Amino acid sequence: MKILSPILIIVFSMFSCFISGQQPSRSWKDLVASENEFWFATNEAIGVAENVLLLQKNVGGWAKNIQPQNFTNEDILSLIADKKKAVGATIDNGATTTEMIFLSKIYKSNKKEKYRTAFLKGLDYLLKAQYDNGGWPQFYPLRKGYYTHITFNDDAIFNVMVLLKDVNESGVYDHLNISKQTKLAVLNAFQKGIACILKTQYVQNGRLTAWCAQHDENTFVPAKARAYELPSLSGKESAKIVLLLMSIERPSPAVVKAISSAKDWFENTKIDGIRVDRFYDEHGKVSDKKVITDSTANLLWGRFMELDDNRVFFCDRDGIKKYALSEIGSERRNGYRWYTNEPQEVLNAYPIWKSNVEAKFEKKSKLDIYNMVVAKNGSGDFKTIQEAINAAKGFPDKRVTIKVKNGVYKEKVSVYEWNTNTSIIGENTEQTIISYDDCFDDINLGRNSTFHTPTFSVQGNDFYMANLTIENTAGEVGQAVALSVNATRVKIENCIIKGNQDTLYTTGEGFRQYYKDCYIEGTTDFIFGQATALFENCEIHSKSNSFITAASTPKGVEFGYVFKNCRLTAAKNVTEVFLGRPWRTYAKTVFLETWLDEHIVEQGWDNWSNIAAQKQSFYAEYNNMGPGYQPKLRQKWSHQLTKKQAKFYTNAAILYDKLNQDWYLNKN
Repeated sequence: MKILSPILIIVFSMFSCFISGQQPSRSWKDLVASENEFWFATNEAIGVAENVLLLQKNVGGWAKNIQPQNFTNEDILSLIADKKKAVGATIDNGATTTEMIFLSKIYKSNKKEKYRTAFLKGLDYLLKAQYDNGGWPQFYPLRKGYYTHITFNDDAIFNVMVLLKDVNESGVYDHLNISKQTKLAVLNAFQKGIACILKTQYVQNGRLTAWCAQHDENTFVPAKARAYELPSLSGKESAKIVLLLMSIERPSPAVVKAISSAKDWFENTKIDGIRVDRFYDEHGKVSDKKVITDSTANLLWGRFMELDDNRVFFCDRDGIKKYALSEIGSERRNGYRWYTNEPQEVLNAYPIWKSNVEAKFEKKSKLDIYNMVVAKNGSGDFKTIQEAINAAKGFPDKRVTIKVKNGVYKEKVSVYEWNTNTSIIGENTEQTIISYDDCFDDINLGRNSTFHTPTFSVQGNDFYMANLTIENTAGEVGQAVALSVNATRVKIENCIIKGNQDTLYTTGEGFRQYYKDCYIEGTTDFIFGQATALFENCEIHSKSNSFITAASTPKGVEFGYVFKNCRLTAAKNVTEVFLGRPWRTYAKTVFLETWLDEHIVEQGWDNWSNIAAQKQSFYAEYNNMGPGYQPKLRQKWSHQLTKKQAKFYTNAAILYDKLNQDWYLNKN
């Protein structure tokens, strides 16, 4: 008698407790497809879910054709031992993706972390299994033989690609709280997958056609699998591939060409006037299949078609091609699907898809690249701000104006170096919101991760922005930039800039930036950087006891940060806020005629443990107001400007640019 280890006994007990009463009345396929959230909360569903966990290999994938229902105690012992055997994990016959879909649904109802963990482990398995060229093998870890081929057979890659697409786009898996890093990896995998699909589309006599069930993982040419699965064009698998390509919202010209070419091939290879009838024995099993002439029958396509002339062929286990279904033995004739009607779905969907694509291209061709409108509801030229920026002319000869309709735009926006002379203007400051939640730890790119976190980044000179809210919603999790401006002659007007630590990054040696009538909030060093920046008529709101500014003004630059006619406010219970501290030794920050509420500490400034900064930096005030203005109690190394000195702090002097002296006066 075999003696079980204590650990194995515990594991066995954990799983066996779900055996009793576990008799689902529906098939595994039906259970996965179910949208009944109430069922997924039942003990029956949990029992099935535990078996799904049991079936998951330690590598993250699942074997095929094992139904996670009605296991005996002997089954459980065998499966526990089998988990650590990597061999057998696959995407064939819907394996792995099917189990992941089920786990996602069970987690949504039960919120047990082990189901989420198993899903993410499966997702990691799919990412690791992908070839660098974008394809997937049938099995991973790799098995010798045809299993290494890029496998479209039985919709293996199609199932994987649909799942990856849904993770990034549809919201189906939002409840799993998948990390940004993982989503980026998923997006990259999907894009690589599309590239692989385009590379494997077969060229016949100079024309794109369809796909084979398998393609060589190195050369991309059609490849053989089992003896009766010879290199050929596949009507069945190709249909699903085309439907996947048609689901891409903004298809590239290459994708459009691939779809149109495949549609033409389906049109040219359709078979009419026949049907396939099944004949059954006394036990209800298929005893024969026959091709019957029928002028009323629906269109059919061959599962296997010759690579050079599209002729439909059939094959037995001897690997010899036959051109009539009746010519192969009954075992293969009856045990395989030799004809398919799936391309009909492509032909049905194609006219609408083509119309939509043509409408998009027509709209794009009529687009005024100097005047664009963004609206989430589709009433503008684009639904996202980044799309509009990407469509704009680089280094334009006149100003590009992008108007943004009200709505919450959850996206990272970049105005690139070549997007000069660009204006982005919201419909309403409070209702036109650009929001994202990247933070230092999420980015995880090393010590400079902060600079990858901005919700909105500006690198193009002569930029104007008005009537927008820019926010980083990561929360109090460390560095998380809302707005980054690394450009000169930039005017930000009537905007709300919200975040916590490092809200606004103003940078660029010698760069001039103008913030007028803005609201800026944060916690620590929430206005920081090396640019010369004038803040006029702005509200600067502290959300915690900390520091407002962290200037890094370069040596020899006349002006750093200048605040004129602003209001410094704070949240309740905030009582100790410093005006600033030197991020770099030569930092300069000046407050003029600004209201300082009682949260500003009497000493005003901090040296950031940099004694040299007390001599080399320049921190000053002039004629400020409010309970936080305590000039006699300020740090001795800070300054109180005279009226004569304050006169030098004119807008013209601070924002002077020899290329365009009056740039800051413009209403763009």
